[in-house]
Amino acid sequence: MDFNYVVLPALIVPGAILIAALSIRRAMSQRLRTVPAWRRAVERTLLLFLAVIALAAGASSAFNAIALHRYLANPPGQLYRINGHRMRIECMGSGSPTIVLDAGLGDDGLIWSSVEPELAKTTRVCSYDRAGFGWSDPLPGPRDADHIAFDLHSLLAAAKIDGPIVVMGHSLAGIYIRDYATRYPAEVAGLIFVDASTPGQDQNPAIKAHGMMQRPPRFQVALIESAFILGIPRLAGACSHARPGVDARTARLFAEDRCHQEFQGPAEMESFDRSSEETGHTGPYGALPILIFSHDPEKGAATGEPADLAAAWTGMQEDLKKLSTRSRRIIAKGSGHYIQLERPDLIEREVPLFIGQIRGTAPLSSNYGSTTTE
Repeated sequence: MDFNYVVLPALIVPGAILIAALSIRRAMSQRLRTVPAWRRAVERTLLLFLAVIALAAGASSAFNAIALHRYLANPPGQLYRINGHRMRIECMGSGSPTIVLDAGLGDDGLIWSSVEPELAKTTRVCSYDRAGFGWSDPLPGPRDADHIAFDLHSLLAAAKIDGPIVVMGHSLAGIYIRDYATRYPAEVAGLIFVDASTPGQDQNPAIKAHGMMQRPPRFQVALIESAFILGIPRLAGACSHARPGVDARTARLFAEDRCHQEFQGPAEMESFDRSSEETGHTGPYGALPILIFSHDPEKGAATGEPADLAAAWTGMQEDLKKLSTRSRRIIAKGSGHYIQLERPDLIEREVPLFIGQIRGTAPLSSNYGSTTTE
């Protein structure tokens, strides 16, 4: 049962009704008090205002919970019970190796919807939701790379995806796919990094200076969670913005996803140092095929990315090439961090070629170790 969107609204609604009833009762009794008329008027106004706010909060929370229940009741793909909790995975296409898509922090598997159908024309492709994201149940305790890799391995086993696989990770998931490749090397036929994070990046001076990896204060997280539970983003129209470039059903899911706060995000951020320790010494992986996509520094500069931060990120992206003798890096011209959304054409062109090279049906690259802009 979803505590934040089922249990809490079930408590908020009767609580709001009780507060409203007591406030109205108190307001109506003001005429019996021997106090100045102005004071009675002020107190009555404040009490009635409190009643209206309480009823509005209860109604908004209830409506939001009902809407989210309808949204979560029909997940794309399948749900499997993994280590006591449900996890969602959606697969399409056929062929080997299977591409497994892992989203960045704050996103679920829907973030791959623009490219997954096209990649499925080449081979089987599966996107999934980590614990606490999308349709996958949240989990207590540390959400570090080791635990996340184990969950994914268990999910793939339940879904009868027994390898070989190519694991493709965006942003923070770049750390998780390294952990997976280290723990289960016999299953992994290749790695694809999409503007991926690297272990220990939060200790980089430029990233520290700009607070890029700073954990939000707990009170701020609590305020954001409360706003989502009360349905405030829905009232503000956040659930009505469809994402272009996907089919109508996926566009609706994307829109609804904006009103479903991913409560596991802070837990993964809090576990980042632990994940870095677990993956800091992973690799190199010999001749394992590796493809690296990075955002365009010129696009970053145009949107205000500081020069020292861009240089630090470029250095970390270059370091990823050291993980294999069969690696190459592509800078996605004109793209920001979400390359799968801003340059899907690049992914849809290069990833099938990468799969063909793994299969032996396409010639190997003649420029391993290179960095190109495309």
